[in-house]
Amino acid sequence: MSAPLLDVSDLRVSFATEEGVVKAVDGVSFDLRAGEILAIVGESGCGKSVTALTVMGLSRGPNATIEGSAMLSGVDLVTMDDEALHKVRAERVAMVFQDPMTALNPVYKVGDQIVEQIRAHEDISKEAARARAIEALRSVGIPNPGRRYDHYPHEFSGGMRQRAMIALALSLEPEVLIADEPTTALDVTIQAQILSLIERLNRDRGLAVILITHDLGVVAEVADRALVMYAGRVVEEGTLDDIFYDPQHPYTWGLLGSLTRIDQPRPRRLPLIPGAPPSLISPPQGCHFRPRCPHAFTKCPTTPPLEARLPDNPGHRDRCWLDSETKRARRVVEDRIGLVASAE
Repeated sequence: MSAPLLDVSDLRVSFATEEGVVKAVDGVSFDLRAGEILAIVGESGCGKSVTALTVMGLSRGPNATIEGSAMLSGVDLVTMDDEALHKVRAERVAMVFQDPMTALNPVYKVGDQIVEQIRAHEDISKEAARARAIEALRSVGIPNPGRRYDHYPHEFSGGMRQRAMIALALSLEPEVLIADEPTTALDVTIQAQILSLIERLNRDRGLAVILITHDLGVVAEVADRALVMYAGRVVEEGTLDDIFYDPQHPYTWGLLGSLTRIDQPRPRRLPLIPGAPPSLISPPQGCHFRPRCPHAFTKCPTTPPLEARLPDNPGHRDRCWLDSETKRARRVVEDRIGLVASAE
């Protein structure tokens, strides 16, 4: 197996506020290899986007405290100074932001924004940069890219704006692409097109992709591995087969149980996870999911480590004190209860 292209280790990000210190990211670790699509999944507010923004160097500020490391081919992005990071950003690591309508400048033409980025990083003429920008728009499936170059963001549909954001991110041919909720607010047909585009770019260019989403359907479509995050921590990590067919953390069961299934009768109501995510200013002691977990017991006030608990699958790790056999038995019971409750 090739060495990781990106290796994030024990990343911790906190922000000082008037109410207290928000522990947005609490000891997150993962790696990413060339040609791999890694999905980071979880509810809103679990730390997915802050993790990505910190890798990009965009969460720095006077009220931010950042610890840990994010090694890109041996270079630490966390400790890198702003000038050096400016060269890495877009050239080696690029990001597609969640809302293209706010990420794109509304008073500049879409093509000019791509040209501006290219010329900020390369000594190239405006004409050559324009040709590169048009080719970038063509590569992401935008029709008539020469004409669309001169259009403003509001003249693009939602799906077209998302494609333009991907073209902007890929215009300098980075090694790593971070896509933060790239299908949010798009209808299912356009979602499928965007996911297919990301998958094609990953396959054709060997692009390493971090896909941030709360939608497990998106994960099942394109990802190779998945991290499940809750309240700033990774609670489960594994391949898609691990996560979908043998989930080991009760929070992951809740996420999967909230999906409709076409192989079962249509439920009257979807099951849901009781309660709400905790405040990251004063999270629960021990397992952060403990107040919402129906399987909590006396050991849960002690923080469980993220580790492999299945001897035959060291790559499948979770953060739960229950042993694997107990979890599998309880998951079967929970699935049956959910089916009965949803049918009532």
